[in-house]
Amino acid sequence: MLSITLFKECKVIQERIEVIFSTLDEDGRPNFAPMGVMWDGKELIVRPFRNTDTYRNLMATGCGVANVTDNVLLFTQSALSEPIFPHFDARQVRSIVLKDASYWREVVVTKVSGGDMRAEFCCRVVGQGWRRDFLGFNRAKNAVVEAAILTTRLHLHDDQVNVEAAYRRYQEIVDEIGGDQEREAMRYLRDYVRRWSVARAH
Repeated sequence: MLSITLFKECKVIQERIEVIFSTLDEDGRPNFAPMGVMWDGKELIVRPFRNTDTYRNLMATGCGVANVTDNVLLFTQSALSEPIFPHFDARQVRSIVLKDASYWREVVVTKVSGGDMRAEFCCRVVGQGWRRDFLGFNRAKNAVVEAAILTTRLHLHDDQVNVEAAYRRYQEIVDEIGGDQEREAMRYLRDYVRRWSVARAH
């Protein structure tokens, strides 16, 4: 179990980046979760919901890995299910590195705070790695990420007409400039939405 300073505020970090955050549970089972983290190079802040595996794993082990990748299909899959992606062991912490990461930071938790729904883990970078340059997201990749976020919040939207209109805008961008990866990601999201809509109707 994690032994750290509780309920102290993290320092203010302005830069937010989207990562796939990887952790292990106490039995060594991997978890991959897409999330935005606040990052300044030496420290980062992770804010998972308290009912998630990421929260439970960070509390149990006190460490994880922030993986930066341009593979948006991995973002969609890990947002909506619990896949175990190809990975390898981190060097400095008891965690795992996403094999398709462009680069990553291995972190240990130093402080925990937050509210009733979300925790706030202040983390210190203790290791890092690089496999290839990260060229950033184009409009199609950004559209997929936004569509994935919308999909995780379907239960919060009463107006399905506006939701469908948003999906159409994202799909148009992907159709115009996206590659195979982005198109596959949008198909994955659309299939999920169709299944969710059928289940909701019944």
